[in-house]
Amino acid sequence: MHIRIGLSLLCACAAAPLSSQPAPAPAKAEAAEAFDPKQGAEAVTKLASALEENFVFPEVGRAYAAMLRKQLAAGAYAQFPNKKAFADKVTDDLQAVHKDGHLRLHVVPASARGGPGGEGRRMGPSDSSTITRSGWLADGVAYIDFTMFPGNAATMKDLATFLAKHKDARTLIIDARQHRGGGLAEMDAIFPQIFARPTVLVHMDTREAVDRREGNPLEGQSSLRTVKAPAGVVRREHFVTPAKEQGGLATAKVYLLTSGRTASAAEHLALALKRTGRATLVGETTRGAGHYGAMLPMDEGFTYAAFIPVGRTFDPYTNEGWEGVGVKPDVAVPADKALDEALKLAGVATNAAAALAALR
Repeated sequence: MHIRIGLSLLCACAAAPLSSQPAPAPAKAEAAEAFDPKQGAEAVTKLASALEENFVFPEVGRAYAAMLRKQLAAGAYAQFPNKKAFADKVTDDLQAVHKDGHLRLHVVPASARGGPGGEGRRMGPSDSSTITRSGWLADGVAYIDFTMFPGNAATMKDLATFLAKHKDARTLIIDARQHRGGGLAEMDAIFPQIFARPTVLVHMDTREAVDRREGNPLEGQSSLRTVKAPAGVVRREHFVTPAKEQGGLATAKVYLLTSGRTASAAEHLALALKRTGRATLVGETTRGAGHYGAMLPMDEGFTYAAFIPVGRTFDPYTNEGWEGVGVKPDVAVPADKALDEALKLAGVATNAAAALAALR
């Protein structure tokens, strides 16, 4: 079972560089599909092996596997009204052993399923840009709103255009209140423009057995370098090298808007900006999904899939990540008031509604 760090198969590509992106809930049609005990047993068996071999913490992976096998042998996964009820029961059992913000069994939408081997027909992300709004909120105040970091061509093109047009902004507001995760590509485009000095952002520990067996699951990321690590893990440092030609963004005030929905790669962004002091976080504590990994099929028909966490991201000085606790804001306000507060901090007299209405 190949591990490569990627976005959720249910909404993005498994070959993408990095993710801890939670998958969306299955459509009602899939949720109501009749449960097949044989298919369910296959999914549980594969899930147990995948967690035992790959979960970021080996002892927890073994505990998950032992529980799943015990439950399967006891007939606990033999009868359910539909596929979703089965997947929810397996997920609840996993979370009772050890809570993890990403680990759950999903029912794959029929439109994404494939034939034998579990290759989904539509595993890739949308080709559309995930930048929902961007522009000038006020004189010198640039604003950009992401829903995720897919690293696709449309998003990267729109981001490059935004950064070029707003390179001399005095204030940058990044809205991650609806951001559900993704990869490093967008961050690696933003960071060189806003950091004036080479800076270590965060550390990322991948379970050594996964790295040794599958190769570097984070390959292709020039912003990562391997550093000394404790036994059992391969540690990589996410760092930024300032762009050779920088504009005003290198010294601009930066505000990151967060909510309880801000998850995964957006939390990576939040921790990197907060711990380096490069941005002020405004809003709510983030969701608390801090382990990266890959979405894998759990049966031959690709009816079920599970996100298998293989690594964790954390502050290199405190050794603390955000799994289960989230990243706390510097300025705590309800999420729907975060933009108002950021504008106030930036010295802009108008409110969020008026600023967005005049966005240019």
